[in-house]
Amino acid sequence: MSEQATRREMAGMALAGAAALSSSSASAKPMIPIPPGIKIGVSANTPSREHMQYLKQLGVTWLSLAPVQAEATAEGFIKQRKTWEDEGFKVYNIGSGVGPSGSLHNMPEVTLNLPGRDQKIEDYLNYIRYVGKAGVPYSTYAHMGNGIWSSGRIVNPRGYSARDGNSKSPDWKGFWGGKTYTEPLSHGRVFSEQEIWDNYEYFIKKVVPVAEEAGVRIGIHPDDPPQRMLAGVPRCIFSNFEGYKRAIEIANSPNIGVCFCVGSWLEGGKSTGADPVDAIKYFASKKKLFKVHFRNVTAPLPHFTESLIDDGYYDMSRVMQALVDVKFDGIVIPDHIPALGIDPSNPDTSRGVKSGEAYRPSVGLAYLLGCMNSMLKAASRNA
Repeated sequence: MSEQATRREMAGMALAGAAALSSSSASAKPMIPIPPGIKIGVSANTPSREHMQYLKQLGVTWLSLAPVQAEATAEGFIKQRKTWEDEGFKVYNIGSGVGPSGSLHNMPEVTLNLPGRDQKIEDYLNYIRYVGKAGVPYSTYAHMGNGIWSSGRIVNPRGYSARDGNSKSPDWKGFWGGKTYTEPLSHGRVFSEQEIWDNYEYFIKKVVPVAEEAGVRIGIHPDDPPQRMLAGVPRCIFSNFEGYKRAIEIANSPNIGVCFCVGSWLEGGKSTGADPVDAIKYFASKKKLFKVHFRNVTAPLPHFTESLIDDGYYDMSRVMQALVDVKFDGIVIPDHIPALGIDPSNPDTSRGVKSGEAYRPSVGLAYLLGCMNSMLKAASRNA
């Protein structure tokens, strides 16, 4: 074959590849737009009059909503969004998905390739379609195979109740979706890291075209806690910086990025492979930073306790400064709100009320929002 023919063949292959790439994204549409600027918001659930009034008093506009299983449809999400937006709020997120098969967040069937995997994935794809049809720009996903691990709650030296994470405690257990996971083996055997990676790739390759077609951003939450092995299940992907980078490359989509929970990252300490500020700058530079959970802890594993943002081991003002510096335009929410101003054995809530309970404003939420807004103003002056 002549050199000229070879060049023609290579050019033809390049054009064919470009055409195939164009064809594969033909169904993609622009992501649902969001306005510029950092949006300090809150998690919310029950849209009671008292709850809405309290959030308005706190100056809250942006919300991260939890879905209700009975109304987890496009019509239900449209109704949920309208209920809040009619009162002047804006909905950034409907996360921690639910569907006919139950929780679509921390799905062991997906992470570990257990029976029911394909049904879970189909439910999740429909969930993302519904979020897009409702005009909601974002949803959070977590990929833990045996839940969020804790050892209970403690009253810390300042006197407020908070989640404790003592990995040496006999009470160290995983929880999610009404299930409890315990050591030594939560699912009867040890899984390999390759299995976890293969299962993630199987899942995310199905999710990408649906997310792109729906125009929805998906932020993947760090493992909580980011311990590299828990009860036979490797946490090798979303427990560390290099794992995240590889996972995002596998997804290869502008719609797949990061829900950066600072608290979960701090639980890992040096084992995550990157300081929170460095991780934020990297993900933002790749346009992969979609949501931030603003939370602090007292120390890294093997024993951490959640804390107020001024009472942990990390200077959270550095996080806010980094978000300003990278011109972050997503939502930042206080997370896992400690109980303030009441009996520590009876924590309050920032998400509304449970059925049959009177609404009780969260003092902890007000405290954290005050801190965060002050940090944002100071960081903006320094930018």
